[in-house]
Amino acid sequence: MKRAVVLLSGGLDSATTLAICVREGFEPYALSFDYGQRHNIETLAAERVAASLGAREHRIAGIDLRIFGGSALTDEIPVPKNQDGKNMSDIPITYVPARNTIFLSYALAWCEVLGAIDIFIGANAIDYSGYPDCRPAFIAAFEDLAGLATKAGVEGARFHIHAPLLAMSKAQIIEKGIELDVDFSLTHSCYDPTTDLLACGVCDSCRIRLEGFRSAGRKDPIPYATR
Repeated sequence: MKRAVVLLSGGLDSATTLAICVREGFEPYALSFDYGQRHNIETLAAERVAASLGAREHRIAGIDLRIFGGSALTDEIPVPKNQDGKNMSDIPITYVPARNTIFLSYALAWCEVLGAIDIFIGANAIDYSGYPDCRPAFIAAFEDLAGLATKAGVEGARFHIHAPLLAMSKAQIIEKGIELDVDFSLTHSCYDPTTDLLACGVCDSCRIRLEGFRSAGRKDPIPYATR
């Protein structure tokens, strides 16, 4: 089996991406990050998802993006709630500066150690929050960079950044996950969970997730503080 590094946040997109990686015959090495986000429930969810889907190994890299701040996820900035009718062309305050570039760089480093040339990321350019590092152009540019910036690339290896959800709606992602036996009750998507770790139900991430389940005609299996 070919090895692949899978970026795993613990949300429904990355869980579905891990399941796709397995279905395509790769041996998955899951990589998550404790990057100074507002809560650690992301990494707890990632551990559950990695175990449930049979990741060969799961590592959590510790980095501190709070030293820069600049995001509601890594700074003392309120997470926006109930953003009806907001301009989706604006980059929201929940964008973490250069996050996917940093995460993919870590994945690339692990690939070199593993002798792997495949990285899976759950980036989505349809039902997303306006993040620039979830666009097809970014994925293609990083794939080119990987060939220039690594020993393996200089020696002729061609790295592949797999973003299988890039053009899928949230409802389609949920249907794909169900088809692949993803247990969405293990996942977590909220930007600002309560003190008892319930999803808030009203931040952008919760609202996009809930609308995805409604559009798919499914019930979201996780509990919410507002429901």
